[in-house]
Order: sequence, then structure tokens, then C-alpha cells
Amino acid sequence: MKGFTKQLIVVIVVLFALSAIFSIISARLQKPEDIAISQVATEIQEKKVKRLVVESNKVTIERTEGPRAQARKEDESSITETLDRFGVSPEELRNIEIVTKEPSGIGVWLPTLLSIFLPILIILGIFWFFTNRAQQSTMQAFSFGKVRAKIFSSREQKERATFADVAGVQEAKEELQEVVEFLKFPQKFLTIGARIPRGVLLVGPPGSGKTLLARAVAGEADVPFFHISGSEFVEMFVGVGASRVRDLFEQAKRTAPSIVFIDEIDAVGRMRGTGLGGGHDEREQTLNQILVEMDGFDRATNVIVMAATNRPDVLDPALLRPGRFDRHVMLDQPDIKAREEILRIHAKEKKLSPDVNFRAIAERTPGFSGADLANLMNEAAILAARRNKQNLTQLELSESIDKVMLGPERKSKVLSEKEKEIAAYHEAGHALIAASIPGADPVHKVSIVSRGMAGGYTQQLPTEDRRLHSRSEFLARLAVLLGGYASEELVFNELTTGASNDLRIASDLTRKLVCEYGMSEKLGPVVYTERQEMVFLGRELAEKTHYSEEISQIIDKEIERVIREAHLRAKRILTQKRSLLEKIAQTLIKQETLEREEFERVIGKKLPPTTKNKAA
Repeated sequence: MKGFTKQLIVVIVVLFALSAIFSIISARLQKPEDIAISQVATEIQEKKVKRLVVESNKVTIERTEGPRAQARKEDESSITETLDRFGVSPEELRNIEIVTKEPSGIGVWLPTLLSIFLPILIILGIFWFFTNRAQQSTMQAFSFGKVRAKIFSSREQKERATFADVAGVQEAKEELQEVVEFLKFPQKFLTIGARIPRGVLLVGPPGSGKTLLARAVAGEADVPFFHISGSEFVEMFVGVGASRVRDLFEQAKRTAPSIVFIDEIDAVGRMRGTGLGGGHDEREQTLNQILVEMDGFDRATNVIVMAATNRPDVLDPALLRPGRFDRHVMLDQPDIKAREEILRIHAKEKKLSPDVNFRAIAERTPGFSGADLANLMNEAAILAARRNKQNLTQLELSESIDKVMLGPERKSKVLSEKEKEIAAYHEAGHALIAASIPGADPVHKVSIVSRGMAGGYTQQLPTEDRRLHSRSEFLARLAVLLGGYASEELVFNELTTGASNDLRIASDLTRKLVCEYGMSEKLGPVVYTERQEMVFLGRELAEKTHYSEEISQIIDKEIERVIREAHLRAKRILTQKRSLLEKIAQTLIKQETLEREEFERVIGKKLPPTTKNKAA
């Protein structure tokens, strides 16, 4: 209110000054013509004057035609006496109107007052402006250590989320439902001796719904909910982050019971002792303050801390111990049933056609996270709007899957006839190997239409949701990856760069199979790769080995052997089924895209059904 009063005074002063300046300027612009009193007498005699306005010694003449004028008379005599001396008779004066005005005090003193006080007011205004700016800078310096946490309000119905808006993470919802219930009915738990959990850590891959779950807790709990990002604690000045942590927990304690949610906590919670700043590193000081606030000397608090991260491996062990983050809620990628539920949630505000089949879309999206599915629904809605459709149909949803997975269709990239033929045989090789090897995922779609960085693609869908993968599955996948390479080699007796991405994926998969999964018969059940985490940078930058040069040579030979066997397997199948390979490739050249049913008709074989809702 005090600041508003100051601003109002400044506005009034400025308006007053502007109006005064405007009045002076306008008065000067409209100043009448100065004439002699003798000319006034002459114009009266010529009957050109209709009115005289006398104010002190100033006479304003209003003519019958033409602009106004003004003249000066003697102070001691009246206007009639003055005009009489210039030969104007009383009869002539009776034909015009004479008005006498008393001199105005404001008009006399205003120019003088403005000339004195206006510069003073301008100087004072400038001085106040710079003083106010200096005070604001000082206040900002004092508030530098204040936290910028946002408080969720249950009245924000538009952005409010509840547990009903979250699907596919039933166990996580049950864990968090207990936290909400504890805050609403604490006595129910305290009477039996239960202690309020100090912290809940949400762990999961990007897009799995960690922040959405936190929003659902905020919507369900009838308590203050503070939410802040981990990066907002960190500043270039040492001690600012710790000060903001103290301020955040002080606010939360004043409104207890309450919830504090720190998103992306790995920004400040990474393992200590590995940075370049030593003990005075700002991030470490901030983490130390969080540890103390959560479970330090003062333990009498009803504040629950929630945090989210997709890098639990880099967090400090002191942060994860009981008494700080008591509960670790794990969020996995959704299975087919969860994907169907998530699609229905994101479709609530969209106009759908009756032909939309969410089960079919869920079957085609294995490995999609909740964020991916939300993006899929949005892309489908955008596509339907661009086509001027009133409803979202199954066609838009199917096309959006390809766009989300591979990128937009590159219609401007036109392949030459030779390149189109090579791409067709390449993708036909992938598809035929996938249809011929037991254990390989069935082919759902084959296309030589460019999308994103891919010149063509063969889309496979698993027959069931899997958590465990066998050696035979990996070997089948290697053969499928090398199917395009083998097809080019067999048909054209030449190799192109089109198989480079397949070869890179096959090499990485084989190295994991040999060194990490223990699936090599020659090397046995031993892990030969140890990851060395560079916690300061938050990325894996090196791999430290604990084996001899001899073992290294064996690993290289084993990787080469597995890849060569997969290549020979793929080449043998394509040689045996050369006519079928030709048939698939020629059909692709004509149609460019083969859906599952068309592909089955071409090869004359019905593939097994796609994803079922169970884990291997």
C-alpha cells in the first residue's frame, strides 16, 4: 500500500507538470495579435469591432470578421476615456459590447510559481527514482537467499490432478495414498505407534509419470504443497543454496503438516567428494543442508519431502538411507493394459470417432512411456485438425505412432530408381528373416518411405510384454539386424551405407551379450565390463576393465564369431528363400508400404498374434 501511494503521488506530480507545461505552450501558441490603442479606435469607427474585454490594462478585441487582437491602455484611465481621446464618440461605443474582468491571482502568479517550483519538482523526481532503484537493489540482495518455491493451491481446478488421472502405476499410487492418508488422518497411525515417513523418492525413466504423481498427491492432500526444482537451489555464490534450503523448510514447518516436492533432485543430490570444488563446493553445501533438514538434530517435524529423479545411481548414499528418504517408489514403463488406460486418460478431452480402438494402439506401442503416449494422442489430434476432420480416427492414431517413433514422413526426399530398389531389398531382407526365425518378433509393417533419419524401416512387435530376455531372442534379433546387410550382399553383390545403423546396433548388442549378460559359451558367466561413473558430470564417460590382454583378445574374437554366425544364418535363409525375397521387394517397390495383413499374404504365412498382457 505504501508503494502504491508513492506511485500515485508521482503520477499526480507528473500530470500536474505536464498540464502546466501544456497550458503555457498552448497559451503562447494562441496569443492574439498586438495592436495599438489608436488602431482599436479606428476599427471601432469603421464598425469592425463587436466586443471589447477589459482586464486591468489589457484590452482584448473581438472583431466582426478576422482574428482576435489585444492592446494596452493606460492604467489610470478607463477604456471609454482612452477611446474618447482618440475620437470615438459615445454613440459609436454603444454599438459594441464592453466587458470588464477582474485580474485573476492564479493567472498572475502561475507563471512565476511554475518557473520556480517546476525545476525543483523535476530534480526531486529524478532523485526519488534513483533512490527507489537503489532500495530495490538492496532488497534483492537481502532476498537472494530466499527460496522461490511455488505453493500449490487446491483452488487451481484447471491444472489440478488426482490419482484418477494416473494410470499404470498402481503400486506407486498405493504407496503415495498412504502418505496422503497420513497427512489427513495422522491420529489413525500415531495411536498404533507408526511414524510419519520423512521422504519419498520417485524413481523411474524419463516420461514415466513422476511429476504427474507428485501433482496428484498435491491434488489429493488437503495440506500446503511446496514444489521446486533442484536446480533452483544452485547459484554461483557459495552458501546461497543452503540458505534457500533453510528458508524452504522454515516455510514448510510454519504450515506443517505439509509436503515439499523437489523435482530432479540429482541436480543437488549427487554423490559428494567427487566434484572439483572440494568441501566448499556450492552443490555439496546445499546437499548437506538438505540432509540436516530432513533428519538432523531437530527431528520434531511434520514435513514430508518428496523428490523425483531418473538417475538414482548418482545420488549420495546419505540421502537414500532410512530416516531421510524412507520410501523408494519405482515407476516402470507401462505394460499393454496400462498403456490402454493411459491412452483413455489422454483422450478424455478429444473428440473421438467410434472406430478408435485403444487396445490396438496399445499393442503397437511397446516400450512407450506415459509421456510418449500423451504425445501420440496430441500428434493424432493435430493431424486430424490439419485434415479438417471433426473427429480423431484410428488412421490418425496409427500414423502418429510412426511419427513419434521415427519422425515425420519426408515427402521431399525422392529416391532414385536404383536407391529405391536397394532400400526395398534391404527392408525385405529384414522382414523375411523376422518371419522365418523362431523367437523373432513378428513383422507389423515394412516401408521404404523415408521418416526422420531412416530411409526405410521394418517394424516388429513382440508377441508378449517381456521383462526377461533369452539368448535365443538376442541371436534372432542379431540375424534380423543383419538381414538387410545380407540381402544387399546377396542380390547386388555390393554393400552400401544403408546398413551402418544396423551394424552399430548389432555390435553393441553382441558386446553386451558377451561381456555383460554372461551368454557366451567360451567366456562363461563372468561380467567383463565395469562402468566407472563420473558423478561430477553426471554421465558415464569411461569403462574400467579388470581383465588381461589375453581375455580382451578372446572377447574380440567371441564378438566377431557371434556376429559372423548371425550374418551367415541370415544369408543362408535368404538364399533358400530367394524367390520370396524377390516377391517382397518387388511388392515394396510398387506399394512402398506393407501392413501386417498384406505382408502375410505376400509370404503366404499367418504370423502369430501381437502383444499379450503377460511377462516372460
